[in-house]
Amino acid sequence: MTETGARGLNGRIRSAAIVLLVIVAIGGGAGVGALVGSLSSAPDTGSGIRATPGPSGAASGDPMATPSPEATPSPTLEPTPEPTPVLVPAPLTGLPVSPEAATRQPIAVMIDDLRAARPQSGFNAAAVVWQAPAEGGIPRYMLIFQDSIPASVGPVRSARQYYIDWAAEWNAVFVHVGGSPGAMATLRESGRGQLVWNADEFRFGGTYLWRDRDRPSPHNVYSDGARLRALAAAVGAADGPIEPAWSFGPAIRGEFRPVGTTLTVDYPYETITFRFDPASNTYRRYIDGASEPQVDAADGRVVAPANVVILRMRFGALNDGSGKNRLEAADVGSGEAIVSTNGRIIRGTWSKDSISSPTQLFAADGTPITLTAGQTFVQVIALSYAYEVIEGAVPGAEIRVR
Repeated sequence: MTETGARGLNGRIRSAAIVLLVIVAIGGGAGVGALVGSLSSAPDTGSGIRATPGPSGAASGDPMATPSPEATPSPTLEPTPEPTPVLVPAPLTGLPVSPEAATRQPIAVMIDDLRAARPQSGFNAAAVVWQAPAEGGIPRYMLIFQDSIPASVGPVRSARQYYIDWAAEWNAVFVHVGGSPGAMATLRESGRGQLVWNADEFRFGGTYLWRDRDRPSPHNVYSDGARLRALAAAVGAADGPIEPAWSFGPAIRGEFRPVGTTLTVDYPYETITFRFDPASNTYRRYIDGASEPQVDAADGRVVAPANVVILRMRFGALNDGSGKNRLEAADVGSGEAIVSTNGRIIRGTWSKDSISSPTQLFAADGTPITLTAGQTFVQVIALSYAYEVIEGAVPGAEIRVR
């Protein structure tokens, strides 16, 4: 070997040694073998080391080097749209409800109306509210619950035959605390689903109904929606399809709603007044000339139905030997009806063909009356009871008393 070649070889050895020391200092001994392999295979370029860039910057001569994978962007997941809930008209109100709510068994509850029983609970959850004279001119309520159930309902009172007739229109569970002799006979004979489902507090109290110790007896029997639903199951009533008796339509536009519509009925015990509120398209209910409307004790809200129906029919003394001046009503047949919906007054007739047939409402020309979707109050009065209807008018028109 010549001197010049020896000097070149020594220089390459010194350079390689320096590089090896640097590699060992930085990365440890793992890279030494790779470097030695490179020295043995790489052509001489004067420096003694060649590294040809490979894919992704890796040295093509390094057997340990692998290409870096390209970053794959994560797919953007679109949120799954919530399914649109399916709604159907409730059979007693026409309001949109779930299919499950539309099949709930109707439950009719007799409600006290003596002053000692006020404020009562449950009005605003009822689909239909009936009020009629019960005895001595003192009215009584029957609240029918269907698609909605009350947080609280009461005080519950005793049954009368004509209330059973109205509850039978829906084959309802009939909740009461005892009743007149005639009513109790009907419930014994036809209270297992033939007309209604008999749910007497005398049998089911303590489980599905309770007595409120803060209120005086007999104005202290209460229940609630969950217990009423359980009571319906206990007496054998089952949910299922319900055929509507009335037809319902939407509320009219606000600018077409009349102002000043008022309906008043006079019971010997009290006076009931409904004042139409165009803004909400409902009738605020007032008792005995009160300056503030009636409030439901269950939810603290004003009682204000979407429809008011006045039915005039013959009442007479029951003469059942009780001495309590109980009444009977000619509720099967037909008579005069005054209906107010959307603030307007419709004079027509009512008709009920049998105990279990629905009470139908007809306009003067014989066509069925369409109510506004929502709650309906039915005020039943004797032919001798006074009433007054003031028909409002769209702003700019005259108000008429009818």
